[in-house]
Amino acid sequence: MDKFVVNIIHRPEMVPEYAEKVTGHGKEEDIGRKALLTESLDIFKTQQRLAHQNGLKTTIQMTYASLFNDEAVELAKADHEKYGDEIALSLLGLPCKEFREKYKTKDFCIWMFSMEDKKSIVDDVFEKFHERFGFYPESTGSYYMDADLTNYIKEKYPSVKCAVATCWEEGPKAYHTCNNSWYTLFDGGPWAPWIPSKQNTHAPAADESEDSGIVAIPHLSRDLLACYDGNGSNFGTHPQNVLRGMIYDSKTWEYPYLYNLIDQYRSLEKYNNGYAYNMMFVGPGWMNKMGRWEAPYELLEKSYSDGCAYYGKLKKEGKLVDMTMTEFADYYRQKKSYKEPECALWRDILYGSDKQVFWYTDPYMRACVNMDQGGAIVDLRPYAAKLEWPVGIGTPHVQDASYPFLIQEKYRAGYFTHYAGEGTVRSAKLTHNGEEVDLCLCRTKAHFSQEGNTRILTLNPVDIEFADLTVKLQTKIYFEEGASNIKMERTILEMSNPNAEVELNEYMVACYGTTEYPEDMTGITLACEGNETKTISYAYKCREESLEGAKAVSAVIPAIQTKVSLTSSSDAEGYIKEGYAFSPMFTLGYKKKVSDKEVFATWLNLEKAN
Repeated sequence: MDKFVVNIIHRPEMVPEYAEKVTGHGKEEDIGRKALLTESLDIFKTQQRLAHQNGLKTTIQMTYASLFNDEAVELAKADHEKYGDEIALSLLGLPCKEFREKYKTKDFCIWMFSMEDKKSIVDDVFEKFHERFGFYPESTGSYYMDADLTNYIKEKYPSVKCAVATCWEEGPKAYHTCNNSWYTLFDGGPWAPWIPSKQNTHAPAADESEDSGIVAIPHLSRDLLACYDGNGSNFGTHPQNVLRGMIYDSKTWEYPYLYNLIDQYRSLEKYNNGYAYNMMFVGPGWMNKMGRWEAPYELLEKSYSDGCAYYGKLKKEGKLVDMTMTEFADYYRQKKSYKEPECALWRDILYGSDKQVFWYTDPYMRACVNMDQGGAIVDLRPYAAKLEWPVGIGTPHVQDASYPFLIQEKYRAGYFTHYAGEGTVRSAKLTHNGEEVDLCLCRTKAHFSQEGNTRILTLNPVDIEFADLTVKLQTKIYFEEGASNIKMERTILEMSNPNAEVELNEYMVACYGTTEYPEDMTGITLACEGNETKTISYAYKCREESLEGAKAVSAVIPAIQTKVSLTSSSDAEGYIKEGYAFSPMFTLGYKKKVSDKEVFATWLNLEKAN
């Protein structure tokens, strides 16, 4: 049965994280203060009531603090019995008197602790849950769960099937807009549910041997365009995100964007074999009456009530199925295979532009194609490497849990750069009589189709005008399931002079990193591979090599255990370029003369470099 599935998750957050330092006229909040605990529990009750009034079941993620509160425990038991809500366990909401006395810290993000403390905290929280409910939970979660943490939980508490495991694109863009006051960096993961690998939470498992044993869901369903271009905290199906983004009529308190966003998630079933997913996860801290947030309490409550009512309406119309997290994990494993990708052809619903992007993720990569840049790849994460990336105190990455990119237009410019250097992008250039046009300058639209196990993006043809020649070119992009590559096919549909030739230059400018700041590129080896092999060991010397009839042009990047290469469908000149300190990128490419009606295809291939 084709389904639009929603998970609605509530947590009785007795001590909201955000109450640690409240805007109460500069006075530090007493986290044991009775009024605060009472208000938090009242908000949780309100959320539960609004969901149940609309015929929706929830997943109640008990926090550590709530496990010490008899009323919270009894509320969870009662709603489980009456409404079928799942009683689960959150690894958020750790701060409370008992936690502080033992761990002597104000940290509360589980993935940032040392591995020793992670294990200790997990055992404390899970055993306290068992003490209160007589069983271990089947789902858990945090903003992010690193692979070592997930593997420990699954080994020690095998009942766990599902976890909230990342917050989509909660990286430098979100970090900047929180005034650099807290540090949670986890760009580069899937935006929709996936089965995480044992090696890296963000990289989906390719088979049973890599399966971490859980189904992961994102913390919030984000706007896949507005969130990528700007701050994700303003653009999600968390109603308070929409209010925070000021995306509502201040007089009528209406927010059509929220419903449009939910509907666009519903539409993703067209690209995913009849399946689409959405989630709503709002902690009580967002609905308190103390003036902490950007909207009055009445609007906060109205937005949540309206959100629940919309999901309830869809359910009554037979257009939605509400599931608990554990029910969803069982459904997902029955519905999806390991290598089946997640696809999203996404359009701008916030600003009313014509912009359109396509997102693709599978066990080997995450990629974003931007139709405003002629179908260029503007974000690429090489999951094929299954990069082990320990996170937390005592590791090389105390806060930065992001999966590294090869291409990222926000942190490495993309096509549109300043007077020197190049940004990261995978595109093509056409040259004729000394004139050059990059397809990044040719806005277009895409149509999605599927043939067997291959997903195809067919772009509308674009006209490229030179001084004495017009070329009509069409691009098709192929994502073959399980192939670990992206095929780009260019077809010359028409030329104003059928006897003319143009040079087609297929190129990829790339580097690696997780933030805007450059990494050390020494150690990277570039190669033209064919009847002979020409190599460049990266030393910022701006060198170039080329080879006629190259079988492949490649880069091996030891720092992220990745090999990336381009291959072509016919004889062409392959080339490699080393960058320099001011523009620390590398370029892989093919050049070929093409004429009317000719087709030229290239493949971008990803593999693990041991």
